[in-house]
Amino acid sequence: MTKNKDDCKQACLKNCSCRAVAFRYGQNDSDGQCQSVTEVFSLQSIQPETVHYNSSAYLKVQITPSASDPTQNKKKTILAATLAAITTLVLVVIVAIYVRRRRKYQELDEELDFDILPGMPTRFSFEKLRECTDDFSKKLGEGGFGSVFEGKIGEESVAVKRLEGARQGKKEFLAEVETIGSIEHINLVRLIGFCAEKSNRLLVYEYMPRGSLDRWIYYRHNNAPLDWCTRCKIIMDIAKGLCYLHEECRRKIAHLDIKPQNILLDENFNAKLADFGLSKLIDRDQSKVVTVMRGTPGYLAPEWLTSQITEKVDIYSFGVVLMEIVSGRKNIDISQPEESVQLINLLREKAQNDQLLDMIDKHSNDMVSHQEEVIQMMKLAMWCLQNDSSRRPSMSMVVKVLEGAMSVENCLDYSFFNANSVISAQGNPSTYSAPPQASILSGPR
Repeated sequence: MTKNKDDCKQACLKNCSCRAVAFRYGQNDSDGQCQSVTEVFSLQSIQPETVHYNSSAYLKVQITPSASDPTQNKKKTILAATLAAITTLVLVVIVAIYVRRRRKYQELDEELDFDILPGMPTRFSFEKLRECTDDFSKKLGEGGFGSVFEGKIGEESVAVKRLEGARQGKKEFLAEVETIGSIEHINLVRLIGFCAEKSNRLLVYEYMPRGSLDRWIYYRHNNAPLDWCTRCKIIMDIAKGLCYLHEECRRKIAHLDIKPQNILLDENFNAKLADFGLSKLIDRDQSKVVTVMRGTPGYLAPEWLTSQITEKVDIYSFGVVLMEIVSGRKNIDISQPEESVQLINLLREKAQNDQLLDMIDKHSNDMVSHQEEVIQMMKLAMWCLQNDSSRRPSMSMVVKVLEGAMSVENCLDYSFFNANSVISAQGNPSTYSAPPQASILSGPR
């Protein structure tokens, strides 16, 4: 086929199977022969002296795309950013609507739950409690979960515990209302009523004018030292309250947070147990229950490390509180020398060296004058502190010892420790709750 060079190129461009083209010509490149090639293997160099014509070869290659228009790129970027912003805004609106509706349904669900509880105490509106406390103006004390305010309903003085934040959940609030709302004993703080209105959760208790036990045994408020007779009365009241919970209710109730801050005193120093937010119901046919560790460091029995507990953990905590009452110090006191920071460790050392007299509260001369009776009380505490829970007495046995109808077991193991000591010994960080402020009614902690 006779063509010129340009025609040869165009013919190859129009032919999809053409990969290259060779153009042969003589003296004039406007008149030559065109030969298309569908496969390209190699291009061999041809020596000019071996042929009598000129030859040019052309390979078909892809055209390099031209650079895009900057204006078009900018428009595309703006469009993409706009679409992303709109999408994000729509998602935020959808999530906000979902959260709002879910919260509304949760609040409704919680109110329904409280409505169906059997044997409920009086239910108050939030506005009623705001009015009876004069807009929560007189604070009696505060704890880890909220504050306590003085109020008056009719002619009766009350203490209103207002729970704040989400640290005490619905489960704990229900536990406290159900437990103390369905039982009654002279050594348990009486629950008058409650409020569960949307996110507002309040408990209304009888007013305890002497406040919590800690303010009378730690000497933080310049109160006169309690005499021996008053301390014995308080110890007996605590024991009777726990005996009722463990042995006289239809189902055993383990308090699980026995400590001075949860023991309240009336005008005549009658002691009553408070704060049932961590309590656990135990069926009579259950030997143990499995639950997560709860309570306050320093008062935790060794079996908490296994999560399998009985009501005997309360008896261990009672033993710690008993030692605090007779020694006049906290069970964990970081102001003491290192070896005496934990009261239980100090008791172990003094018991093994027959030096229990050193632990008597020296602030009270009356305590010193009753030292033999105080030593017997310490032995009762040590019986309650046995590492093996089966070797601890029941609370009815404790009451009998306090009444003089029974003696403390003689063969006591002095190697007692608590769950907090084991955790510290293993090198794990221990968490101590901040010292709670004194209160007329201890808030849930």
